[in-house]
Amino acid sequence: MKGTLLVLALLVTQELGIEMVKSCPIFYVIFGAVAAGGKLPLDACLDLVNVTEPEKVAMEKIQDCYNEKGLQAKALDLTVMATITTGKQCISEAVAPLKNAITLLGR
Repeated sequence: MKGTLLVLALLVTQELGIEMVKSCPIFYVIFGAVAAGGKLPLDACLDLVNVTEPEKVAMEKIQDCYNEKGLQAKALDLTVMATITTGKQCISEAVAPLKNAITLLGR
């Protein structure tokens, strides 16, 4: 299951060619759709980033894994996500645009 999160992160941040900072919100949206377990919400989220058909099939396979493993797998990955999200680097990247906006307003 640890590999699932890694594959998802790689698909969103590298394979789709989106810069890391810009991909953060869409990463959480797609991760949420995968964990939710429904094919329709996942397809809608994947359409936002113009994934190819093979990428869509791969994400659906990841979603099938989540659905097979149930709530325990989702809870474990949620713990990993919370750890990553509350990490120093993630917080500083999330706050940087806000700092820039405040700096520009102060001028």
